[in-house]
Amino acid sequence: MAVNLLQVVEAGLLGLFTTSSVMLGAAMGLHLNFSRRFLACILAFAAGSLIAALAIELGFEGAHALTAHGNDVHLAWIKVAGGFAIGAVVYYVCALFLEQKGAALRYPSRFMEYALNRKRAEVGEKLGLLSQCSLLRHLPAEQIEPLLDRVQERNIAAGEVVFREGDRGDALYIVARGTVEVVHDKAGQTLAELGNGQAFGEMALLSGGTRTATVRAKIDSHLLVIDKADFDRLLAEDPFLSEQVRKMSHVRAISNLRTSKVDPGVWAKHAAESLEHLSRSEEHKLLQETKAGKGVGLAIVFGNILDTIPGCLVIGAKFSGLESLSLTLILGMFLGGIPEAAASAAMLRRAGFANRSIFLIWSTVLVAGIVASVVGKVFISNSESEAAVMAQAIAGGAILALVTHAMIPEALHKGGSTVVLPAVGGFLFALYLALLELAPL
Repeated sequence: MAVNLLQVVEAGLLGLFTTSSVMLGAAMGLHLNFSRRFLACILAFAAGSLIAALAIELGFEGAHALTAHGNDVHLAWIKVAGGFAIGAVVYYVCALFLEQKGAALRYPSRFMEYALNRKRAEVGEKLGLLSQCSLLRHLPAEQIEPLLDRVQERNIAAGEVVFREGDRGDALYIVARGTVEVVHDKAGQTLAELGNGQAFGEMALLSGGTRTATVRAKIDSHLLVIDKADFDRLLAEDPFLSEQVRKMSHVRAISNLRTSKVDPGVWAKHAAESLEHLSRSEEHKLLQETKAGKGVGLAIVFGNILDTIPGCLVIGAKFSGLESLSLTLILGMFLGGIPEAAASAAMLRRAGFANRSIFLIWSTVLVAGIVASVVGKVFISNSESEAAVMAQAIAGGAILALVTHAMIPEALHKGGSTVVLPAVGGFLFALYLALLELAPL
């Protein structure tokens, strides 16, 4: 099929127009202080519009075209659904790979998920050690997060005394690395040696009584320490946890701590999965570490291109003149680009990127939009071809993955439940445009 050169140029310009909104969004994010909820509503409206475009233009129309080629309804659905599934999987895998390389910096919601996953991985070793303590293991795993901030670390040299017999019990200790000796001063004998992962002094958190033995380092060791004052402060802030500890303080409960069956590995895993918060200092630290990572700028560029290509491919493929414009898809992508770029620009600036670099990063979207639209027009614009329908279905799956992976989470992150109505509004408006296109002239 011969390709009209003028239409190829027009398709490229259409891709440029569709993606041009990201530059407006980047400027808004850097220089204007728009309401987060307002931007979230625009993004939700765009997401609703894209979902309508995918359901009607790529899903229904694609299946209808396949039935016209002799496929029965079931086979047509299987082919379209398979195309969508392939596109979604490819997009999702690529997006996760790029986010691990630093592309998560593009969107606050994606960065928060990335940062929380990193935090869970980093505290895994510490939680594994805490899980070896009978007392802590009997606290609800989902309530343990506030305690992590109160865990101190202490290095002790060989022969150094941690505490002496008769001292006030004011802290719990866990051996992270090394070996300590438990010594009975009066009898002059070693009662026990404790190694990696073993805890001592845990009843001090409950009773605060005096120590019944002396503990000193046998070799250079590294300890985790939970101070009783910090533990008590945590209980004062959390009535539920305080009630659990009160029940545990019963003499019989204390005596049964070491014999009851709470699996340390399961407890530690549950505790890690329950981590849901990042402090400002943790967020700032991870922002700087992510920005400093090798190839972060390139990962962000490729992430933006990944978000752009599927939609512009379909726009170019469907374009054969003004009467064939995919208005719902163009509308969704154009509007969605504004809040996406605004949020990303603000996030990148917080990470330390210069304004010029941010605009340069987002300008790659314009290039990707032009190229993808031209490629769509040149190579898959023959809607009579079954292969063209499948290519559009694959692109549709990638767009749907983008909507659910980034656009909707970002809208909810910024606007909360108020984005529900704009999302429905976007869907209904896109449906109206689609019906207008189908209406007889």
